[in-house]
Amino acid sequence: MKRRTFLKSAIATGAGLSILPTGALAGKNSPGNKLNIALIGAGGRGGAHYNSIADENVVALCDVWDKNMVDAAKRFPKAKTYHDWRKCLEQKDIDAVVICTTDFTHAFIANWALNRDMHVYLEKPLAITVEEARVVRASWLPKKTKLATQVGMQRHSHDNFNRLAEMIRDGAIGELKTAVAWGNRQIPKPGYLPAAGSIPEGLHYDLWLGPVKTDHPYNPEYFSGRPEANCLQWNMYWDFGIGQIGDMGSHTMDLLWNAVDCALPTSAEAKGEPFNPDVTPVNAEMRFEHPANSWRGPISLSWYQGGAMPNQPSSYVDINKIGHGAMFKGTEGIIVADFGSRVLIPLGKDGSLSYYKPRKPEELLPSVGHFQKQWLNACKDPSRKTACDFEYSANMIEQMCLGLVAYRVGKKIEYDGKAGVTNNNEANALLKREYRAGWTLNG
Repeated sequence: MKRRTFLKSAIATGAGLSILPTGALAGKNSPGNKLNIALIGAGGRGGAHYNSIADENVVALCDVWDKNMVDAAKRFPKAKTYHDWRKCLEQKDIDAVVICTTDFTHAFIANWALNRDMHVYLEKPLAITVEEARVVRASWLPKKTKLATQVGMQRHSHDNFNRLAEMIRDGAIGELKTAVAWGNRQIPKPGYLPAAGSIPEGLHYDLWLGPVKTDHPYNPEYFSGRPEANCLQWNMYWDFGIGQIGDMGSHTMDLLWNAVDCALPTSAEAKGEPFNPDVTPVNAEMRFEHPANSWRGPISLSWYQGGAMPNQPSSYVDINKIGHGAMFKGTEGIIVADFGSRVLIPLGKDGSLSYYKPRKPEELLPSVGHFQKQWLNACKDPSRKTACDFEYSANMIEQMCLGLVAYRVGKKIEYDGKAGVTNNNEANALLKREYRAGWTLNG
């Protein structure tokens, strides 16, 4: 067919083809096309994405503080700028968003973007309540074949994640029975900060509070951390985050979650330091029960934080030296791991490992590669998958948020992924939070 005839035919059939700079023809999401990206949260963690998105068309920048957009505007001078992410998302030419805002706005912005058929990269945690995790997952699942999603648990790109999963699923420790993860970060706070100082010029503090129902007064301490880690100044407060669980807990539980292949738990129980209505716990431990799946039986999972730790696996392996790690116990052995390494401890009299056959090199799970680029590639080719999409990540953070609910009520709760908590009305009410008037999760 001649080129002219082909083009006429394509137009007549509504093929929606576009001509690339090279002259090649392709659909909207062809790998050769550039995405129109909005960066929401242009300072702090947002700066870590500049290089990754530089090869695309960055058409919008948004931040509640003018000073956070200075460097971003220099890097992407053609982008429109906004203070309010709700207005940013109304820009008609946006294909995809990268969200690097406060934890308590994550689910909001992600869900609004999905409702507008945008691809979404969202920094962790995906949500700070069970309901938020459910809503975001429910919005994405019907669109998962056309919208790429990724939660910023970038440590998942370490090859150790796959090697660990292979060993456990291939039987290196026999039949998996339990798995635990822990994090030792400790940032105690007495309570919400009192009013202090004056709101700096250029900081739209009302937009920073966003959907938070309580009108907390400005205090400069909320903004006193290093730009790339300022979240540690506020994310342990109940209105602003979920403390350890949302911060390093997202990374560390991901190490465990990737290996054990779970969906949602059937129960949760927790204990820890006395409940503080202002601040999430520093020291706590949580336990969850999960049903069997296609390759293993029922298992229990646990999370320890802030100094609480599981029992040592042996007298000569000190897991207290691992700040953030995971441990897996099976009928034949134990694996202790951190993000980049793992140790296998055989059990039994001989510990022969004769039952275990490691995979051949050609059978190993493929490397994730560059974590942000994996998402960008999936945006352009829906057949490609991402490591931490909005089903995998929502299931994981829903479990962790449920653990905080169990901690607050101080009782074991039975859980159904559709019906909610089935044995405790107080716990069921804590699956969600109230928002400020005028703010909606499903906009």
